[in-house]
Amino acid sequence: MANKGPSYGMSRQVQDKIEQKYDSELEGRLVEWIVAQCGSEASKPEAGRPGFQAWLKDGCILCELINSLCKEKPVKKIQSSSMAFKQMEQVSQFLNAAEQYGVIKTDMFQTVDLWEGKDLAAVQRTLMALGSIAVTKDEGTFRGDPNWFFKKAQENRRDFTEDQIKEGKNVIGLQMGSNKGASQSGMTGYGRPRQIMNP
Repeated sequence: MANKGPSYGMSRQVQDKIEQKYDSELEGRLVEWIVAQCGSEASKPEAGRPGFQAWLKDGCILCELINSLCKEKPVKKIQSSSMAFKQMEQVSQFLNAAEQYGVIKTDMFQTVDLWEGKDLAAVQRTLMALGSIAVTKDEGTFRGDPNWFFKKAQENRRDFTEDQIKEGKNVIGLQMGSNKGASQSGMTGYGRPRQIMNP
């Protein structure tokens, strides 16, 4: 918003905490990946928060990124525009496509987080989640170093026979505790006071 002035007091403290979450090292890694993934369409931005924001703000790079990861391009029309609503529309197209690709809603940033620069750490989290899903899917569309991202856990179903299930019910797991080595030696009878001897 053009008429929003600086924040003071509690608002300033909250904004400072949000800004502290931004990781410059992670920014470099994400830029390397996006440039490798998009190829010639993406040139490197200038380092730092303002450069990173300006690079992604119009949504073109983000749309190129999601199109390069999907076999069928989810964002059909990518056009550079100086109009704010067009840029925000492209960012929201990226967010919708990323959600369809598998990024969960809690990992997504809001369009204003990027456009107004309110929470660029959330933008980084979304891009990290997108990279992790791309590495996990392993469809052959990911370009870059897969070690930059975490591989998401996948389902590992196990099917047991009825005999194995019955046998497992007879085993007492160590989570229940163990009474090995337990005895009542040295215990006094109930109701008797403890004997304290002074030397």
